[in-house]
Amino acid sequence: MTATAPQAKIRRATETDAEQLVQLLTDAFLTGPVADWLVPNEAIRRQVYLGYFAIWTEHALHNGLVYTTADLSGAALWYPPAHTAEPVNYHKRLAEAAGTWRFRFFMLEDTFAKHHPTWPHHYLAFLAVAPQRQSAGIGSALLRHHHARLGSQPAYLEASNERNRDLYLRHGYHTTGPFYLPRGGPPIWPMRYAPTPSSTRSLAPAEAAVSQPESGTYGEGGPA
Repeated sequence: MTATAPQAKIRRATETDAEQLVQLLTDAFLTGPVADWLVPNEAIRRQVYLGYFAIWTEHALHNGLVYTTADLSGAALWYPPAHTAEPVNYHKRLAEAAGTWRFRFFMLEDTFAKHHPTWPHHYLAFLAVAPQRQSAGIGSALLRHHHARLGSQPAYLEASNERNRDLYLRHGYHTTGPFYLPRGGPPIWPMRYAPTPSSTRSLAPAEAAVSQPESGTYGEGGPA
């Protein structure tokens, strides 16, 4: 008999969730090929990430759509079509958070920008699940929640490793192959999702819950 995964009710995050969301994003993205490339010194990476994700969490709460679970074990940070603004005083704040490593973050963002589509789309900047809760279907529930609200508009993200890429492929995303971060950096897969009538129907309340466990790990659709 297969064990039933616990339900994960999805809701909009608010500013009161910001501190916990920053911790969640830091924990979820602390290891991996992009993390190793961004801040090779693992001893200081956590502190850098706490500052970095504080910037982007604040920005997404004010300018995007942030979804989380009732227990804040997972979160998805989306931006609507035509969103181009960057966080207030971003370069100054990133320098304060990342120090000399800020140049790697700038290289990552410049590389992403070169491959970013020009057609209207919803952009998944980050999809994070707490390490102890991964492979339980939370990431899939967060994806389905926003997919059901896309209408006819496509979505776009960047997957940072093969396991993340395969998760998104299972959810209907497509990729033409990876590009690479500079200076011997890891591959990144640009991925597009084109909604179908069945994927954008209105969800019944139960459908926003996790229905079954998943294999693999959860990844991100953006920096780090």
